[in-house]
Amino acid sequence: MKRYRIGVLTSGGDCPGLNAAIRAVVCSAGLLGWEVFGFIDGFEGLISPVRYQILNEEDTQGIISLGGTILGTTNRGRFTTKTGIGEVMRLPAHLIDEVKETLEGLGIGAIICIGGDGSLTAAQQLYEEGVPIVGVPKTIDNDLSATDYTFGFYSAVEFVCRSLDRLRTTAASHRRVMIVEVMGRYTGWIALYGGLAGGANLILIPEIPFEYSKIAYQVRKRIAEGNFQTMIVVAEGAHPKEDPYYVVEEGKERPGELRLGGVSRQLEKVIHQMTGQDTRAVVLGHLQRGGEPTAFDRNLGMMFGAAAVGLIREKRFGYMVSYREGKIGSVPILEAIKELKKVDVHCPEIQTARAMGISFGEE
Repeated sequence: MKRYRIGVLTSGGDCPGLNAAIRAVVCSAGLLGWEVFGFIDGFEGLISPVRYQILNEEDTQGIISLGGTILGTTNRGRFTTKTGIGEVMRLPAHLIDEVKETLEGLGIGAIICIGGDGSLTAAQQLYEEGVPIVGVPKTIDNDLSATDYTFGFYSAVEFVCRSLDRLRTTAASHRRVMIVEVMGRYTGWIALYGGLAGGANLILIPEIPFEYSKIAYQVRKRIAEGNFQTMIVVAEGAHPKEDPYYVVEEGKERPGELRLGGVSRQLEKVIHQMTGQDTRAVVLGHLQRGGEPTAFDRNLGMMFGAAAVGLIREKRFGYMVSYREGKIGSVPILEAIKELKKVDVHCPEIQTARAMGISFGEE
């Protein structure tokens, strides 16, 4: 008798914890007697030339501690439907038909998509066209609605925290303002958690537009109090009150769906001009995505992977696993992608920062 077959793919940006989720899918499915087909480079592996590998428990031993994904991934290509706040684009009918043909030809009964808001938007469209699919949320940005945390987030925060620890000694030695630019796209989760844990003096996030004059005031105030080093963490999507646009990499137009980056360089110039203080910017960039996952992200990835197999067993297609108030559950994918989860300006982390005298550049 032919064994039941499922597929799994990783799509969008890589992050720590992906391999832990893959391992959990393979082990959980294996205990049910199912075969697992791992598609290479995300959704692209589902269309010509079709690329996959059959995964078993032996193939995935030792991968839990590895960063990245053994299946490869892409955040570009023919299945791009949405990124962040951009408009949703529909997948071409011929791509959907080809995906169906691939799954039917290989005898695959369902597929697991591990991805962020853009990948899950594509997954939702495939589900609406009859593809049996379930979702697993992953993104270092932690910006997916309907789940408190996504794996990859805490690993990125840990790196930001350690980077601040290292840069602080340089800042103190040279009496500098150090500006650390972190990822997060249109939300400030990484900057908030990383900045708070790393002892930043100012944290700038998209949800709280800053004022250059207020930042300069905080720097001068610290100098007057005898503190000649200032640590600033800025999310790549942060922007001043007087300019609602996001700073983008050189050569990119705005506004719209953009490759963010460069706000720290802008701040570096302005702060030096307004305070006279030696100021340096450091962009952490893709270093935040790499390396081994934290224990939390390993566990969350495995819990999500096992839960996704459970959704297939229950034939609850069109659903995404989620983590809410310490419990693993599920929500419709549509609910998870309807809007980005932004930082609540009244959340406990913001309140804690304010109580400790950490500025957000608007007071």
